[in-house]
Amino acid sequence: MSTEHLSDNVKLIRGLTLLAAVSIVIGNVIGTGVFLKARVMTCNVGTPGMVVAVWVAAGLLSLAGALTYAELAAMMPRAGGEYVFVREAYGSRLGFLYGWMQIFIAKTGSQASVAVAFAIFLNILTGGALNPTFFTLNLGGFALPFGYLQLVALSAIAVVTVINCAAVVVSGHIATVLTGVKIALVLFVGVGALLFAGGGDWSHFGMANEGGACEGVGAGARAGVAGFGAAMLGALWGYDGWNNLTLVAGEVKNPQRNIPLALIGGMITIISLYVFVNIAYFYALAPTEVASVPAASSVASEVARTFLGPFAISLIAAALLFSSVGTLHTSVLTGARVPYAMARDGLFFQNLARLSPKTHVPIGALVLQGFWAGLLALSGSFDTLTDYVIFGSWIFYGLTTASVFIFRRRMPDAERPYRAWGYPVVPALFLLVTGWLLVNTLMTTPVQALIGLGLILLGLPVYWYWARHNERVAARDAPTGEE
Repeated sequence: MSTEHLSDNVKLIRGLTLLAAVSIVIGNVIGTGVFLKARVMTCNVGTPGMVVAVWVAAGLLSLAGALTYAELAAMMPRAGGEYVFVREAYGSRLGFLYGWMQIFIAKTGSQASVAVAFAIFLNILTGGALNPTFFTLNLGGFALPFGYLQLVALSAIAVVTVINCAAVVVSGHIATVLTGVKIALVLFVGVGALLFAGGGDWSHFGMANEGGACEGVGAGARAGVAGFGAAMLGALWGYDGWNNLTLVAGEVKNPQRNIPLALIGGMITIISLYVFVNIAYFYALAPTEVASVPAASSVASEVARTFLGPFAISLIAAALLFSSVGTLHTSVLTGARVPYAMARDGLFFQNLARLSPKTHVPIGALVLQGFWAGLLALSGSFDTLTDYVIFGSWIFYGLTTASVFIFRRRMPDAERPYRAWGYPVVPALFLLVTGWLLVNTLMTTPVQALIGLGLILLGLPVYWYWARHNERVAARDAPTGEE
């Protein structure tokens, strides 16, 4: 059951420059989290200093992962990235479960979340015009509304999917432009707050949240270790996506040089922007004010209101629309390479291994990804979807990072254009913190975590089906370290 003939004559094109690669890293990461999570994080840890400390800790943790991933991607710059690393380190079974998790939880869940956020921002911009609901389905005690909000989210996924059916060079240019908009937005809010916010005061950093509304934040996640862990998850959602560049490693020019530069440079830029804008938030607003921001709004909007007045709501909502589109665009671009790589290995539908003879991109994989992301978006729940994404993703972040130890031992003489800085301490620390986060998530949000685990394990019978019908999979079950 070979898939090689499907795209032997049509190859992926290395059309992504260093600038495009950096834009994919930054564009994937800076989405909605840095604008939406500060409120919840303030309720979790109480003080501005702790919120900023959490952003720094989560950023350094993500950077540690990026340093390790840079070595792996430079050594194996192939389409699918993490899928390739997991498959080569642990065998086809775990490789398939990683791909299954990406397709059905992580990538598509992230895309659904961002599409829902896009609809929310558009609703704010239009003064609530998208509030009407056409009908509500009751499934197993869960109410699933369908109205203009869901329709807009579905449309966003569909349009971005169609755009990514163009050549990867076009997608790279679009990512660069949209990422520039994101950076400008963060700088605009931060600089505006520090220079022009009425009532801005550095004394806010000596205060704590006292009696803030904390809408939607459970009492068990408002202090102590549990609160810190919940805040870390919020910050990690804000940083999520730094790994996605590896998924398009097969389309990056000079990958041995450009992938490490893009991963490391992109992460340092993002950490700097996040710390800067959060300092600006708390300069403009006291922590109790931040904690009392309505869940339907954002801290960025309330901060901008301090120096722009009522016009800030429309301006920030419009700017966040572009930010959401940028994140959705890069997520769709990178995510489709996972089912494509799986199909080439005979682990998924053969048609998904086809590349368009005109644009050299996996259109079938893009369409499948868009369809499932649309179904997830119908749930309309931003926070629930991100909970599933973070937990499932970090399981495989840990496995992927651990693979660097396996490859160093199994393939000591392999060409490594870049070696992870701080090895073995940095990846080991990443693994320790990852384990703590997973345990903390199981303790604080066991239902969401177990649902995520269950969805991953549902991939086992599907894997066994593909393995039975493909002798090449059986031959790869024992990892060899070779392609």
